[in-house]
Amino acid sequence: MLTILGMTYMVNAMDRIVFSILLPNVSKTYGFSLAEGGFLATIFTLGIGLSGIPTGFLMDRLTRMRVLVIGVVIYSAMTILSAFSTGFYDMALYRAISGVGEGMQQAALFTAVGAYFASNRAAALGSMNFAYGIGSFVGPTLAAFLLVWTGDWRTPLLVYGALGLVVIGIAMLTVSPSFTEQTSEMVGAGATETEESIPDRVLNRNVVICAINALALGVAGYGFLGLYPTYLRTELGFSITQAGFAISLFGVGALFGIPAGYVADRVSQRAVAMAATLAMLVVNYLLFNVVKSPMGHDILALLAGAIGSGVIFVNTYSLIQRCVRSSDVGRASGIMVTSLYLPASLGGYLFALLHDQFGWGGAAVLQLCLVPIIAMISMALFDTRAIRRPRHAKGF
Repeated sequence: MLTILGMTYMVNAMDRIVFSILLPNVSKTYGFSLAEGGFLATIFTLGIGLSGIPTGFLMDRLTRMRVLVIGVVIYSAMTILSAFSTGFYDMALYRAISGVGEGMQQAALFTAVGAYFASNRAAALGSMNFAYGIGSFVGPTLAAFLLVWTGDWRTPLLVYGALGLVVIGIAMLTVSPSFTEQTSEMVGAGATETEESIPDRVLNRNVVICAINALALGVAGYGFLGLYPTYLRTELGFSITQAGFAISLFGVGALFGIPAGYVADRVSQRAVAMAATLAMLVVNYLLFNVVKSPMGHDILALLAGAIGSGVIFVNTYSLIQRCVRSSDVGRASGIMVTSLYLPASLGGYLFALLHDQFGWGGAAVLQLCLVPIIAMISMALFDTRAIRRPRHAKGF
């Protein structure tokens, strides 16, 4: 059942990342500027961000599986409709609503998996990121193949939209409510320690710090994802196949989520967050200011995915769930989704504006390097005592 749910998240990743690969072709068809294209590439995160907190409350009233199904149906339908857009405004609308569906699915999925595997929460969420990594690798490569094969950028959108509907149908028939609707987090003897040290309010100090880290990841990460393929194709002269392969390797890096989660269940998650954030800003600087060769970008894109998606995302998501009581995990997931994706919705647009003023290298320094420093400073103030943790964890 975990594998089947992972398949639904794999399709989510394919659907989410495909547009940035197709963006130069879409912009050519409609005559979009770089700023308009960057806006379209990341506007879906606005929908994800807006869906986060409402989805947390929705899960108090509907089953997690029902919320998950609604989410997949929404983003699959909007992906198909995007292929029939007439211009900028209706495409932006479809992309934004698509994000609502993706956010609903992610919040429901991560809440269900985190609750069921409470004693190994980070590793379990890492397995979902592993599935996301597979989708992130397969998605751009398959999209590039479909684009070259048919000569029409609409084909990948139609294929991915239909695939989402098929996969969620399989999940509805095979995944048991006993898996997705687990309410107690005491799965297995001695799974977690007492919750007495956890504040009885959701919006506590540690949750706010995790939210700040999610915000920084969203602004930097989606500024990168939104325009990185365009940078490779227009500035460095990479072919669509080379650009697609590089961004696919970013997805391969997300496969690091399982070992990263295993480590995060056992060591200081605060230290993991700070070290990984420092590594991320160094890699971002090298990508846009130093390295120019395809092989160099392949290696750095792999590292960017491993650090950003495999470590920081998984670590922050599991950490914010551990900063609240078990009854509030769904709402914590909603806060995580909103904090990450709402500011990320303008990540591509902001990166394009900074590019117009400072060039690719200067824009990368300002958005992809300086913003993560805010996250590092906030994490230094994290209260390691007010957290639920597995008994095998040390040094939180």
